[in-house]
Amino acid sequence: MSIKSLIKPSEYHDSVTLMLVARELTKLPGVKDAAVVMGTESNKAILEQSGLLTAEAKASSPNDLVISVNAEGDVDAVLEEANKLLAKKNTSEGGAAEFRPKTVRSAVKEMPEANMAIISIAGRYAADEAWECLRRGLHVLLFSDNVSIEDEVALKKYASEHGLLLMGPGAGTAIINGVALAFANVIPSGPVGIVSAAGTGLQETSTLLAKNGIGITQGIGTGGRDLKKEVGGIMFLDGLKALQEDPATKVVLLVSKPPAPEMARKVMEQVAKSSKPTVVCLLGGDTRSVEAPKNVHVVNTLEEAGLLAARLAGANLPEPKELIAKETAEIKTLASTLKSKLKPEQKYLRGLFSGGTLCYEAQVIWRDEFEIEVTSNAPLDKKYQMKDSLKSEKNCCVDLGEEEFTVGRPHPMIDNDLRVRRLLAEGKDPSVAVILLDVVIGYGAHPDPAAELGDAVRKAQAAAQAEGREIIFVASVTGTEGDPQNLTRTTQTLKSAGVHVCNSNAAASRLAALLVA
Repeated sequence: MSIKSLIKPSEYHDSVTLMLVARELTKLPGVKDAAVVMGTESNKAILEQSGLLTAEAKASSPNDLVISVNAEGDVDAVLEEANKLLAKKNTSEGGAAEFRPKTVRSAVKEMPEANMAIISIAGRYAADEAWECLRRGLHVLLFSDNVSIEDEVALKKYASEHGLLLMGPGAGTAIINGVALAFANVIPSGPVGIVSAAGTGLQETSTLLAKNGIGITQGIGTGGRDLKKEVGGIMFLDGLKALQEDPATKVVLLVSKPPAPEMARKVMEQVAKSSKPTVVCLLGGDTRSVEAPKNVHVVNTLEEAGLLAARLAGANLPEPKELIAKETAEIKTLASTLKSKLKPEQKYLRGLFSGGTLCYEAQVIWRDEFEIEVTSNAPLDKKYQMKDSLKSEKNCCVDLGEEEFTVGRPHPMIDNDLRVRRLLAEGKDPSVAVILLDVVIGYGAHPDPAAELGDAVRKAQAAAQAEGREIIFVASVTGTEGDPQNLTRTTQTLKSAGVHVCNSNAAASRLAALLVA
């Protein structure tokens, strides 16, 4: 086997193209492994961990495209094939006969009836395009991140003053008038309106509603920084006001990671101006300091938020706390059985997440319900920051959707490659008892994540069993029956690989905790 790299200075391709080229290279005869990424420091660290970091790749800059191959035979021919694949992707996308506007101006001219724009480009250009869209009267879903907070505030103030939505930056999910935008699920129409400053928080709660037969009016994603003091909750409050005024919205559901205290007060003041039942989940926040109006139900997890909103909207459900208590009792029985399969030295949990809010919820549950200390690259408290995001120690929870992992490579909801590599590495650690996964399906996500993750689980389990160990794999599926990947099919595929699949991320987090508590 031979390892060789090709460096293409200052060459840019979108991350999905890089993923597809890498996949095609690994299918070539004699190719053991291949990577096509931008030369960022985190990508170089991942290449090193994968045995693909050459001296040339190590010397590359973040603006350089790095193609690294581990193959037997003519490695140069494989690298040349990579060049051909990249050229083919660039020339074939969309087909020669299809008109593809190159500017917002030409797109608006081609589709004068459009009133919404989705922006997903490099962050340094995103604010300019957002201004162009807003000034043309378009609502904006700003998927891009790396936009300055000053630009975010200016854009949102302009949007608010002109009756427009500016969702983002970093807004990964929205469902507007029944249309799923970016990463989102097939959710029926119904009486619950959601405003969320957390992308997978919106997905988890909306799919929990759907699982209980309840639909939504709107799912407004604001971007994760909206409730910071510097931004002032501009879009969150505008979204809340819109739902309060909407006659079709009977129940309001608000989701966020801990906001600034003054922002929490502003939200509650606005909630009090309407009599509509409102469920508030400030995930991991201190809700004791917030005086809740009579129509407000404050909850601690996404699971409870989804269940309670469903019940308030008419679902035939017991009190959510009763449901969760019953579910937890069943999980404890299962955990007791599973723990008997573990060796004494297996005492740590590892969470490998594609959804940042789901990673956060897991940590909240482990801290508040089990008093388990967990380090993370996206921790609840800075004192639990991982020393190295590529190396887990003791109890650890990794958000693979964090920017450090997604510059120059696709988001883990699209591409499982990085999570598969990490899963196999964690499986080799004899101190690991349980590996927890979130599997998020829906529009924009990988067409069959369960198949790829299931294969990796089988490989990790086989390697562990060869050493006389067994690893417990636990997962939840955020999705619905109507999603392209299908909730039932995805769940069954994971179960057939030996994964214990729970009904929610919260339930899966509790099961993982009980195996090491």
